[in-house]
Amino acid sequence: MRLKPWKYAVAIWMTCVLVVGFLLPIPDIPILKESARNLFLHVPMWFTMAVCFGAGLVYSIRYLNNQSMELDRKAESATQVGLLFGICGLITGSLWARFTWGTWWTFAEPRMNLSALAMMIYVAYFVLRTAFDNPEKRAKLSAVYNVFAATTIPFLLYIVPRQLPSLHPGAEGNPAFSEITAPELRYIFYPAIIGFIGLSIWLIEILNRYKKVKFQIEETSI
Repeated sequence: MRLKPWKYAVAIWMTCVLVVGFLLPIPDIPILKESARNLFLHVPMWFTMAVCFGAGLVYSIRYLNNQSMELDRKAESATQVGLLFGICGLITGSLWARFTWGTWWTFAEPRMNLSALAMMIYVAYFVLRTAFDNPEKRAKLSAVYNVFAATTIPFLLYIVPRQLPSLHPGAEGNPAFSEITAPELRYIFYPAIIGFIGLSIWLIEILNRYKKVKFQIEETSI
C-alpha cells in the first residue's frame, strides 16, 4: 500500500527538523547549555499529547451523542497516541532534569509530579476498557471517563503548577521560556511542533485502521 503524499511530507519534515535541530549551534543559555536541544523533543511532545487528548475528547463527546463504534475506536486511538507522547514527554523531561537539576526525578517539582498523575489518570482509562466485555457498555463508560480525564489536563499541567514554586523555566533562577527560545531555536522549535502533531495524526490513523480490521475479523468469526 502506497503512502499518501502528506505522510511522505511528515516523514521528510521530521527528518529535517531533527537533523538540523541536533546539528544547529546552540546559544549559551544559563543552566541548560547543550541540553537546550531537548527543547525540540520535550515541549513539542507535550503539545502533541494535548492535541491527541483533545481529539479523543471530541470523539468521546460525539460518541455520547451518536453511539457509533467507529467514534469509540477513534477516541481510543487518539487517546492511546496521546498517552504515548505523554510518556515520552515524561521520559525526556526526566533526562532534562538529570542534566540540569542533577536528579532524574524530584518531588519538589510540581509540574513533573502532576504530569505523572495525569498519565496515570489516562492509564486508568485503558484499564477501565478491559473491565467490560460488552462493547456498548465499555464504549459508553469509557467516553464518560475520557471527558473527565480531559478536563483534568489544564488543571494538572498548567493552572495548578503555576500557583506553586517550580524548577521549570521562569522560576527559581531558571531562564524564562522566552529566553530559551532564542530566534535560532524557534526556527526548529515551531516546525518540530507541527511535525510531531503530523506524526501523531499518522499514528492515530494507523491504529484506527488496525482496530477496524480487527473488529471486522472478530465479527465475521462469530
